[in-house]
Amino acid sequence: MSKMDLQEELRQSMLARDELKTSVLRMLLSAINYSEIEKGGAGYEATDEDVLSVIQKEVKQRRDSIEEFKKGGRQELVDKETKELEILQTYLPEQMSEDEIRKSVEETISQTGAKSIRDMGRVMGALMPKLKGKADASLVSKIVRENLS
Repeated sequence: MSKMDLQEELRQSMLARDELKTSVLRMLLSAINYSEIEKGGAGYEATDEDVLSVIQKEVKQRRDSIEEFKKGGRQELVDKETKELEILQTYLPEQMSEDEIRKSVEETISQTGAKSIRDMGRVMGALMPKLKGKADASLVSKIVRENLS
């Protein structure tokens, strides 16, 4: 997904008068613009990988917010964040199933020769570049921890 694709999606959602999607896309494009400024200033153009990274960051933010709002008993905010999360997830690549993640974790553990929880950093370092964008890092971490314990 490129920045241009998202700008076209924004145009379409505005024409369709889809207020929620329009709001989410404006927020996302703003975050991408901010990322461009951080990385290289006015002349820097976000790559598809940069865009993916920003989307993942926004998805993680929504998940964290949902958890906090649940703890605080703010159901209306949970619902709002959940709807935003659903829209953001449509722009991510198809996510791996838990079984696929487990298989990849087991392969990486055997490749790295990891034996204990102390080797977790080495396993995660080898694993995350392969799974970037395809799996939630917290789920991967949990599975690695289970396998090394």
